[in-house]
Amino acid sequence: MQKSMLAQISDGHHYSKTWPLEPKLGAVFLEFRVIKATNLAIRVVPLLAVLSIFVQVTFLSLDYLPQALTFALFLLSMPVQGLYWLGKRANTLLPPQEAIWFREVYGKMTEHGVEPPVSITKPRYGDLAYLLKEVYEKMDNAFKREIF
Repeated sequence: MQKSMLAQISDGHHYSKTWPLEPKLGAVFLEFRVIKATNLAIRVVPLLAVLSIFVQVTFLSLDYLPQALTFALFLLSMPVQGLYWLGKRANTLLPPQEAIWFREVYGKMTEHGVEPPVSITKPRYGDLAYLLKEVYEKMDNAFKREIF
């Protein structure tokens, strides 16, 4: 079943908050860079949109207001696109090789007494984010070195 666009954006926001922003993961997964870029866009783009409207209207007159508003809307859509992509990614099933690695990490965590509440049968990237967050919060450095 297809989710609505707002549900995808909400999932993307939750996924960006769940994913651990560790540089080691940035070498393997694309999420690190996308989340960093999206967070930067969320902070900076509204200011750029207002500034672009101000500059265009000030220097070119009100005749260019429609173009200025169109450009501002385009700028404001950028962080939304990042959150939408993250939402789609969070609900995507892991590829077979990553699913095997996911199950190995889950098995090692249960051996150490930590059992995260994630789906093992059909893991998704959202489950992987939660599992990795649990690894970085609850496991020691020796365990992390063993996994990575």
